[in-house]
Amino acid sequence: MAHIVIVGAGLGGMPAAYEIRELLGKEHRITVVNSTDYFQFVPSNPWIAVGWREREDITLPIEPYLTRKGINFIAQGVTHIDAPGNQVTLADGQTLAYDYLVITTGPKLAFSEVPGAGPVASGGGGFTHSICSVDHAQAFFADYQKFLENPGPVVIGAMPGASCFGPAYEFAFILDTDLRRRKLRNKVPITYVTSEPYIGHLGLGGVGDSKSMLESEMRNRDMKWITNAKTTRVEEGKLFVTQLDDLGNVYKEHEVGFKLSMMLPAFKGVDAVAAVPHLCNPRGFVLIDEFQRSKAYRNIFSAGVCVAIPPVETTPVPTGTPKTGYMIESMVGAIAHNIAADLAGLPAEDKGTWNAICLADMGDTGAAFVALPQIPPRNVNWFKKGKWVHLAKIAFEKYFLRKIRKGNSEPVYEKYVLKALGIVRLTDRAK
Repeated sequence: MAHIVIVGAGLGGMPAAYEIRELLGKEHRITVVNSTDYFQFVPSNPWIAVGWREREDITLPIEPYLTRKGINFIAQGVTHIDAPGNQVTLADGQTLAYDYLVITTGPKLAFSEVPGAGPVASGGGGFTHSICSVDHAQAFFADYQKFLENPGPVVIGAMPGASCFGPAYEFAFILDTDLRRRKLRNKVPITYVTSEPYIGHLGLGGVGDSKSMLESEMRNRDMKWITNAKTTRVEEGKLFVTQLDDLGNVYKEHEVGFKLSMMLPAFKGVDAVAAVPHLCNPRGFVLIDEFQRSKAYRNIFSAGVCVAIPPVETTPVPTGTPKTGYMIESMVGAIAHNIAADLAGLPAEDKGTWNAICLADMGDTGAAFVALPQIPPRNVNWFKKGKWVHLAKIAFEKYFLRKIRKGNSEPVYEKYVLKALGIVRLTDRAK
């Protein structure tokens, strides 16, 4: 009998638990460990931040749904991983021995890398907001309600080293839509400040016609932008930015005033994972092989934002590569099948396709892209805009939360509809 411990119960951890449970016999134990007792659907956080959703709309208690599938759950953070000893230590002091460890923790938010940035409660300086968690989104909404009584300039964007650019664009457009509905947009100048070399880069070198389409959208919505932006510090009401040219030389210094700001941070690996010798790169991301397996420890696997993926290209201001939802699910699928193969005495064969399907809401319209695979060069590469994307994003939120409740990592209809479109999760067996 094997014991599989999964650290993290987010967009990667919950599907991993369900898929591993589905593939392995009941004699094998699965334990999920998470620092909170609830699952949060992170893609809906921009809606929380403007009051379009309530917390209970996008969160679920974890334990009832895992228990129903015969999966153990412990609501504790992990403080130490003894990789050679196959054991994790939890915040309350208890230890868990494992045969296989699956790391799906998500990132540590590196607010401290830019002085003054980020919520104080998350280790930041307190002058900018984030939408990386439901708590952060709720904190923004609390300040937003006060802001609406006396509106002024807003700054939105992403810090140097950031990798998850899509939510920043989403949030800028959603906020714009909300302000227009309130008849207040004329009182709120919006500046988009990003480390990307151009609008629509997305950490992916662009997808289809993302550059011209997103630039056009921002012009139509009267948004200014600063690209190649190296934010150096934040003070109350002021964002200090060094803008570089394409060769990395200083082009211009900016002092951007704001009454409210949301700047996505760079990511790092969480402390307990980053501290394991030989497991991670210098930023604490897990180094994996093509089978999602640690390069140093054969019984440790990892998926999601916490894995190490090199930037798709060198940019004047550092940018990372995003790990999108379907890409993460393909990683999870590979892990589940490779653990099952190892238990059967077979070699690892399955590799995630790392295909990307992204629905980005814009408040009253939306943008979708498909990148197969996500990392270029690609077989499929397109970017489309329309009202249908806004509606599809709403439908996907309901669908994914239902999938978590039901405990089905890849329903049959999802599997075969996407396969008919040429989108599959695993390469070798096309599952």
